[in-house]
Amino acid sequence: MLVAAALVPDSALLVPGAGGVADPGSSLRQAALMATWEAVHGECRVVVVAPGPRDRRLGAAARASLGAAGVPDEALAWRTPAQLPDRPARSETGPVAGVSASVALFLLAQHHVAAAEVVEVDTLQHDVGRAGQLRVLGRRLADEGPTALVVVGSASARHGPDAPLADDHRAPGYDDALLGDLADGTAQARARLAALDPELAAELAVTGWAPWQVLLGAAGEDEFDARLVQRGVLAGASHATVTWRRPVPTEPSR
Repeated sequence: MLVAAALVPDSALLVPGAGGVADPGSSLRQAALMATWEAVHGECRVVVVAPGPRDRRLGAAARASLGAAGVPDEALAWRTPAQLPDRPARSETGPVAGVSASVALFLLAQHHVAAAEVVEVDTLQHDVGRAGQLRVLGRRLADEGPTALVVVGSASARHGPDAPLADDHRAPGYDDALLGDLADGTAQARARLAALDPELAAELAVTGWAPWQVLLGAAGEDEFDARLVQRGVLAGASHATVTWRRPVPTEPSR
């Protein structure tokens, strides 16, 4: 059963030290820390769902590193999750998570969550039925017990001259609608998220399409209260932090 989810930006700049002295990701970082704390502080297993080079389930032994983004571990102000006192020694030889999943592991390490499972999903696969496959994966993850998801992904990375790819006039409107639905959580909003065109998402350099499909599968038809914590554009990419939580049951009136 999905208990809660934290949707966090897909940017290495959330980790202090990755952006140098200027630290451009500080504001996004604080929002992501708040959202992950809200999602994982209860009694449930934690699963990171993030874009990756291919579909793979790394389990709880995955190691965090931003090396693939050109940032050595010694340049970071945060300790790696493997350096937590209660982290199992096997993590020293476990598989290295991709940059996106590693960002989530670094965030969770600040809350002393040392055993998060890591699931990476290939965002370049757009086969017929791919969205359905991802939602089945989410349902299976939720069926394994009370679960909190940390879902890594961002909207379009085609905003302005600082973007990693050329500016696209479709990006602002697309992101407004997309982030509005992520922060809505109603059945209608989730139906629109499920119907997102993966090809258009790829054209606009949206990294969250596949992870969000996993989230939809984990949520099923259950009700969730969604809340937008923060949104902004950093280095030409649109990021948002959102929380999904099950509604708190209300006491019957007497």
